[in-house]
Amino acid sequence: MKVYKNYIGGEWVEASTGETFENRNPANWDEVVGVFQKSGKEDVYRAVEAAKKMYPHWKRVPAPKRAEILRRATEILVERKEELARLMTREMGKILPETRGDVQEAIDTGFYAFGEGRRLFSFNTPSELPNKFALTFRRPIGVVGAITPWNFPMAIPSWKIFPALLAGNTVVLKPASDTPASSAELVKALEEAGLPGGVLNYVTGPGSIVGEALLENPDVRVITFTGSSEVGSRIAEVAGKHLKKVSLELGGKNPQIVMPSADLELALDGVVWGAFGTTGQRCTATSRLILHEDIYDQFIEMLVERVKNLKIGDPLDESTDMGPVINEKQRQNIHRYVEIGKKEGARLLIGGHPLTGEPYDKGWFYAPTIFVDVEPHMTIAQEEIFGPVLAVFKVKSLEEAFEVANNVQYGLSSSIYTRNLLEAMKAIEELEAGITYINAPTIGAETHLPFGGIKKTGNGHREGGWTVYEIFTEWKTVYIDFSGTLQRAQIDTWEE
Repeated sequence: MKVYKNYIGGEWVEASTGETFENRNPANWDEVVGVFQKSGKEDVYRAVEAAKKMYPHWKRVPAPKRAEILRRATEILVERKEELARLMTREMGKILPETRGDVQEAIDTGFYAFGEGRRLFSFNTPSELPNKFALTFRRPIGVVGAITPWNFPMAIPSWKIFPALLAGNTVVLKPASDTPASSAELVKALEEAGLPGGVLNYVTGPGSIVGEALLENPDVRVITFTGSSEVGSRIAEVAGKHLKKVSLELGGKNPQIVMPSADLELALDGVVWGAFGTTGQRCTATSRLILHEDIYDQFIEMLVERVKNLKIGDPLDESTDMGPVINEKQRQNIHRYVEIGKKEGARLLIGGHPLTGEPYDKGWFYAPTIFVDVEPHMTIAQEEIFGPVLAVFKVKSLEEAFEVANNVQYGLSSSIYTRNLLEAMKAIEELEAGITYINAPTIGAETHLPFGGIKKTGNGHREGGWTVYEIFTEWKTVYIDFSGTLQRAQIDTWEE
C-alpha cells in the first residue's frame, strides 16, 4: 500500500494532524489505491508560507527559463503517459482511453505554457502627448490557491498550475480527496524537472478544512476553483471579503439539439459519447437532448438500441464503454434525481437503477439512464446531476429548441447537429453558452482555446489558451515621458 505525503517547501512531509485517509478504486472498493495525509489548517499555512517565501525569487526568473522547467516536466508526463493513465483509471474509474486523454490534456497544456514563456504578450499604444510612450506589462500576482475536482485529476490541475507558474506565481494545490494520486504524480514530475522547492506545494485533506484555510489566509492572493456552483458561490463569498482574485469554473446542464437535416448516425454517436462518456461526470456532459418532432421517434429508437449495447464494467478492460461513478454518495445522489424525475412525471425509458451483482458488486456502477416526456420546468431538466442520466425533449421548431436549451441557470457547453448552414449560424448566435459545437457533442474542448461559461457556470474568467493568463497576471501600465517638461494628460493639448 503506497503512502503519499504532502509536498511543502520542497519536501514530502506528513500532516501535522498525524491523520490519514484512504483513496479507493470506485470499480473495486476493496482496492486501496493509496493512503494520503488528512491535513489541517497548520499544514496549509506552512505551505502558503513556503510559497510566499519563494515568490520573490520565482517571479524574477525570466519567463523563458520558467518555461524550460515546465517543458521538462511535460516530457516526463509523455514518458509516463500509460502508467499515469492506468493509475488514474484505478482511482477515478474512467475507462483507459479517457484517462489517456486526461494525461494528454496535461501534456498539451504544458507544451502550450512552454511556448507562452516566449510570448506573454502585452500592448503598447500611442500617448496623447508628444515625446511620451505608453506601455503595458503582465506581472505575476503572488501565491495562488488551486482547488481542483476529481473528474479530471491531472488535466484540470495542469490547467491551473502550468499557467500560474509560467506567469511567475507560486502555488498551493489542494486536490480532490477522491483523486489525489494523479495530482501527486503531476507534482512529482515538476519536482523531477527541477522546479525549486516551495514554488509548488501540495496539501491533501477535506475541503472544509484545507480549502477553507486557503480562502481565509491573507497571503493567498488568487483562488482558482473548478467544481459545483454551490461551492463556487461559497468561495466567491469568503474570498470576496478578503478581496482575493477569484476564478470559478462551475456547473453545466448542456443541451444537444438534433434537427431533421442532421446526419442522424453522427448525432447518435455524439449524444452517446457526450452523455455517457466519463459516466456523465463532466461539467460539459450532454445532460439534455432536444429533438425535432420530425425525427423524434426514429432517433429515440436508435438511441435506446445503442445504449442497450454499451458495455459497462471494469474500466481497465479495453473493451469497456463505461465505468463506475466516483463513490457511493454520488451514486445515491444520481438515484435520488432519477426518483425525482419519475415522481415529477418524466417517463423512464431505460436504466434508472444501480448495477449490482457480478461484475458490479464491488463498485459504484449505475445503469445509463434515459428519460423522455421531460418538461423544461422539471428538476432533472434544470439541475446538474453529474451522472449517466439523459433528459430528452421534443420540440416543433428551431426557435423552440433554443428556448428549451437556454431555459436553465447554466451556460457552459452546447451543441447542434444540422447540415443546414442557416440553422448552424443561428445556433452560434442564439445558444446561451460559452462553448457551442456544430455537428459535434458537448464535450471535447481543446487546450489552446478559451474554456468556460456564462450565467451560473462561472464568474466570467476563461481557462485554457491565452485567456487563462488573465487569471494569473495583473496589468501594469507604464508611462515614459522624455519631453523634459511637465505634461498634463487631459489638460495640456498638443500644438505643433
